[in-house]
Amino acid sequence: MPIYKTISPEDCTSIYVWKIEESMDELRKGLTLNNRSIKRLEGMRSELHQKGFLSVRQLLQHAGYTDNDLSYNTFGKPLLKDGKHISITHSFNFSAILISKKEAGIDIEKNRDKIVNIHHRFVNTNYDSLSEEDLVKQLTVIWGAKESMYKTYPYGGLSFHDHIGIDPFLFDEGGSSGRVIFGDWKKEYNINFQFFKEGFTLVYAIEKV
Repeated sequence: MPIYKTISPEDCTSIYVWKIEESMDELRKGLTLNNRSIKRLEGMRSELHQKGFLSVRQLLQHAGYTDNDLSYNTFGKPLLKDGKHISITHSFNFSAILISKKEAGIDIEKNRDKIVNIHHRFVNTNYDSLSEEDLVKQLTVIWGAKESMYKTYPYGGLSFHDHIGIDPFLFDEGGSSGRVIFGDWKKEYNINFQFFKEGFTLVYAIEKV
């Protein structure tokens, strides 16, 4: 079954996760791509990225949308014609989309040791808190949470380190709170995360209203 997981954290929010195991031909089946998407697909040198792109279109179709329902603003933020918010993520052999009536973002990351070496770039000790739990997984949650909140901002220019924060959390709680404070954009978010047995972390942020 191509759909790896479906999550409905709220009535107005749906998340669909795809585990990529198909060939390129299998991923193209049943899809109608517009000229813009065909050009983007052909410009990708990595088959991994091509598969991620196609799996996202399969997820869109599963959610009841077509390729023509999706566009992007000048800063690369995806938009849906019906006005709902959409967020897209892809990492190695996983992809996911989130569709919501609220501002929301999603990110999936492979748990990798190298994140420890760059944590100073996105962890701000004035706003973020580290515990004694598994450091790689913990930092991956923080990165994923900040990436998810970053994706809700439509204009670009945010700093993970300076403008986005996440409150302390424990793995068994599966969630936390976060915020983006940048100019007139001051929003609070519910943060949720899950660990996949394949060594990936899924994080999503939904605006508190």
